[in-house]
Amino acid sequence: MNYTIYFTWDEEANVWIATSPNITGLVLESESLDKLIQKAKDAAPELVELNGQTPAKTISYVCNFTQQIASA
Repeated sequence: MNYTIYFTWDEEANVWIATSPNITGLVLESESLDKLIQKAKDAAPELVELNGQTPAKTISYVCNFTQQIASA
């Protein structure tokens, strides 16, 4: 099974948020992307096991950072 974890910057809260559409319960946040990636690497296998899901063959990490630079 292949899993995907998405990292999105929340400009309002000034934190990175990690979610996954196929790892039930994976919702993490951190002010540092590096720390959040490590948290996700630690949490993902545990959540997959707890959920009774097929162990991961691969995990893809996708980062999305959007910043408003000028108002319309």
